[in-house]
Amino acid sequence: MTLRIDQRPFLITVDVLVSLLALYLLIRPTVRRMLAGISAVVIGALLGLFVIWLFGDVMDVFGVELTPVTRMWTAIGFAGLALALVNLFRSRWWRKVIAVLSIPVFLIAAGAGINVDFGAYRNLDDALGVVPYKALTIHSERGEVANIGTDYEKTWTPPASVPARGEIGTVRIPATTSGFPARKAIVYLPPAALTAAPPVLPVLYAFAGQPGAPADVFTAGHIATTMDQYAAKHGGIAPIVVAADQLGGAGRNPMCVDSAAFGKSATYLLKDVPAWIKAHFRVSSDPAAWSVFGYSQGATCAVQFATGHPDQFGSALASSSELGPTLGAESTTVTKGFGGSKKAYEAAQPAALMKAGAPFTNTLIVFGVGQDDAKYLAFAKTLDAEARAAGITSDLLVSPGSAHDWNTVRYTLVHGFPLIAAHLGLRS
Repeated sequence: MTLRIDQRPFLITVDVLVSLLALYLLIRPTVRRMLAGISAVVIGALLGLFVIWLFGDVMDVFGVELTPVTRMWTAIGFAGLALALVNLFRSRWWRKVIAVLSIPVFLIAAGAGINVDFGAYRNLDDALGVVPYKALTIHSERGEVANIGTDYEKTWTPPASVPARGEIGTVRIPATTSGFPARKAIVYLPPAALTAAPPVLPVLYAFAGQPGAPADVFTAGHIATTMDQYAAKHGGIAPIVVAADQLGGAGRNPMCVDSAAFGKSATYLLKDVPAWIKAHFRVSSDPAAWSVFGYSQGATCAVQFATGHPDQFGSALASSSELGPTLGAESTTVTKGFGGSKKAYEAAQPAALMKAGAPFTNTLIVFGVGQDDAKYLAFAKTLDAEARAAGITSDLLVSPGSAHDWNTVRYTLVHGFPLIAAHLGLRS
């Protein structure tokens, strides 16, 4: 008997394979480029994730936990860069041109995505550190320091016409006592301060993070917008905001203490700046009328001042504060910031300042932190508990869906300032 085998499946299979081979031979340059492009994108994305893991998680170069959104945009940026680079080789001239032109496009797109996540820059000038404010014009604000209580709206009758918005400008606050190399400060004058006979007003210090500059609390933090919105409901009255330079340079971190390594930052902020403010504006001498706001390193300074100098500052609004002054490693902090004195370092920590000053009788601290910022959320909870234990009136605000970024700062200002305003004697 003859065995018959159906050869059709075999022949069909061979035919398909031969056809695919012929198709590959005809279009193999395109296939190879496509496979190379896909490989480049995958490898680039993995490299981007590795780099952000290495520098962000392992080495902690940024000092904060980076969000999934920032990680995603970093991976996209590296993937795009890898795709552009692979197209520079064994390709036609026009592909090379497109590849070169696409490199800045990929980088800008990734940077823009990360910026949205951090909420830092409004435009290119902000990214380049260009200060968008002119020199402040001193109007009729100067006058004696008056301790008249804190109900400002009852002690001042607004004129028929009050400006709709306040004024922002740069000033040079001399480091007469400290010699600290401070950059120009940015000052916000509320509408009431721009009138012919301004009232006595409270003062709000404002500190950006590190690295950073005084203008950041205005350009990224939108603090003037918050103040203008408050003033619009209160006859033009709001605090005079003074964003003095606590750093002395974007890359420096004096930690708001006096040190041989960084200069007398604390003396500048606690003596030189108040003296200048009192000489130029009508402000109350009551500590309850002075508050300090800050972000990150600036928030740490705010907590230090409110707990260490309740005779000068009655309240603080701290967005994403550290547990205390730090340069990273404790050994580095002690050596550079405190002249090698572990005792001085420990005494400067807010926890120690709270214990030393307890019980506090008229101090308010509002802590703000991003919901997705696990590290600083733990810091905020610790500081909040320590403040309450020391008799400080404390509140904790958690910004939904944000992390260690300017989105959290803006949330903290919008929701935390009304609490501070009430303590300053302003009406909510």
